[in-house]
Amino acid sequence: MDKKKQDHSKMDHSKMDHSAHHKMMIKDFKRRFIISGIITIPILILSPTVQEWVGFSITFLGLEIILLILSSIIYFYGGWPFLKGLFDELKKKLPGMMTLIAVAISIAYFYSIAIIFGLSGSPFFWELATLIDIMLLGHWIEMRSVLGASRALEKLVQLLPQEAHLIHNGEVRDVPLSDIQRGTRILIKPGEKIPSDGIIVEGSSYINESMLTGESVPSKKIEGDSVIGGSVNGDSSLEMTVEKTGEESYLSKVITLVRDAQAAKSKTQALVDKAAFVLTIISISVGLFTLGYWIFAGPDISFAIERMATVMVITCPHALGLAIPLVVAVSTAESAKNGLLIRNRTSFENSRKISTILFDKTGTLTEGQFGVGKVINLSPTYSESQMLSYAASLEQNSEHPIGQGILKYAHETDIPILQVFDFQAIKGKGVEGIIESKKFKIVSPGYLKELKINFPEDFSKAKNETIVFLVENDHDLLGMISLADQIRKESYDAIKKLKKMGIKCWMVTGDNEKTAKAVAEELHLDGYYAEVLPHEKLEKVKDLQKRGEFVAMTGDGINDAPALAQANVGIAIGSGTDVAAETADIILVNSNPKDIAALIKFGKATYNKMVQNLAWATGYNVFAIPLAAGALISIGILISPAIGAVFMSLSTVIVSINARLLKVDK
Repeated sequence: MDKKKQDHSKMDHSKMDHSAHHKMMIKDFKRRFIISGIITIPILILSPTVQEWVGFSITFLGLEIILLILSSIIYFYGGWPFLKGLFDELKKKLPGMMTLIAVAISIAYFYSIAIIFGLSGSPFFWELATLIDIMLLGHWIEMRSVLGASRALEKLVQLLPQEAHLIHNGEVRDVPLSDIQRGTRILIKPGEKIPSDGIIVEGSSYINESMLTGESVPSKKIEGDSVIGGSVNGDSSLEMTVEKTGEESYLSKVITLVRDAQAAKSKTQALVDKAAFVLTIISISVGLFTLGYWIFAGPDISFAIERMATVMVITCPHALGLAIPLVVAVSTAESAKNGLLIRNRTSFENSRKISTILFDKTGTLTEGQFGVGKVINLSPTYSESQMLSYAASLEQNSEHPIGQGILKYAHETDIPILQVFDFQAIKGKGVEGIIESKKFKIVSPGYLKELKINFPEDFSKAKNETIVFLVENDHDLLGMISLADQIRKESYDAIKKLKKMGIKCWMVTGDNEKTAKAVAEELHLDGYYAEVLPHEKLEKVKDLQKRGEFVAMTGDGINDAPALAQANVGIAIGSGTDVAAETADIILVNSNPKDIAALIKFGKATYNKMVQNLAWATGYNVFAIPLAAGALISIGILISPAIGAVFMSLSTVIVSINARLLKVDK
């Protein structure tokens, strides 16, 4: 098996192992609940207390021994997950929910044995059986909820087809997906899922990427465009060359990001874990205090043990322990489906505090696709087509939208592209290289000043226009090219939404003052920074932070790395299939600024769900502890351990359902 297949195989196993184990545990709890429930029926029928309630009587020699045998089966079989959990928690020196349940059922069981063999009192057989049944049922329901919370992630895993149509020597044959390697040419038929990340080499079609990016409108893809594995082809056939497979693919990286985010604990989660541990200690302490109190103040030791068992069960920090993880599971999976990839959970939760957003202009607020407006040749030596040829040749190695615009214009006008040597990007200022043994640069107006080259006397431009200059040998100005970048339609709505939420919107750009001002005024921004180099963006973030602002920075995750790292929340915008923006806390797959508003709203909604779950889990325990301890016995309110287990399980189910209601509002 070659390395690609091994990677693919490992990826598949890692995706499946955790989910398969979880499903196996669900089946185990279900099986234990059903078997224990069946055995509980004769225990209830033979229990004197139940007989007295219902109004019938069944007595025979050896009845108590039969009750003991049946209860022992339930204790050791049905109670095994809790007994095992007790040893696991004590081994880690972290007593928790399993410890409380195991202690409660063990005291009830061994006390009942003592009664059978001569100690005065009433055995707890039916209470023990129903308590274990309800705890098994509660865990079964809870684990189903947890699995349901991660099903959206499973759907991502299932997006890829099992086979691909391989094109080899003009023939098409179906092969397993694991056989697909980089450079392989494959056919995608109408309506089929695209098996891998790649580039279209023949045909055009509308591609539905909604399950990957959240973009509901299919986008048209033509030859040369990239497509993502897992997206769905429209009504035309396509041929593509595979670029990424296995763990390198976009879908695999998304799944890894989501799993990492679900596994990572935020500060809120760490605080809750401590609270759950403290509550466990409180529960044990209150349980022991309750036992001691009722031994002296109660009618008999049976009553004291019953009260202690009820305290142990009803105050289990189960709901508190699930309050955050369930919301985390739902939020990370839901956000991934909508093109919002969370790398840092603490920053995501803190997105509710954002008071100012600093937008990068090009490609975020604007289309980022510059079109050449006019070309002015200032050289007596070179023709306009030669000047454009040098400019486009330099830009063929650039990823900047301005460079792409010039290159696109050259292709459209059949301008020849020449070979470039010693190509270098001049950070935030332009590019340079050697063409035909001559040194050329394409630079911004600011860098032209650094070179001490004067602007042409008739130099002027439209308000949304960007000008770049072609320079030879650092002193000869050959000409200038103007390009225009249009403001995105979505930007208007996004800024309105953000400002309505009370968030200040600023813009930072390397573009000139005139263009920056025009965009800022058009969008009614609160402020802007113009002619800012990438490394200077860090200082602009600090500037806003010094004013007391909680700053979110948006950028491409590479050039803006220092600013993204400095910001309270770093958001990589428009990463597309590149999800390796290491300095970003959150990655937005699309360049749509409306996604930023959706992100902040979702961050607030996620935090609110956490608060709601925590309020329920802690509030529940505030009234549960005195109720379980028998504090209201004077007014006739007394609950059994089994009813306490119902309340505890109910609180867990409520927390689970509340987490599942979380949705991204776009």
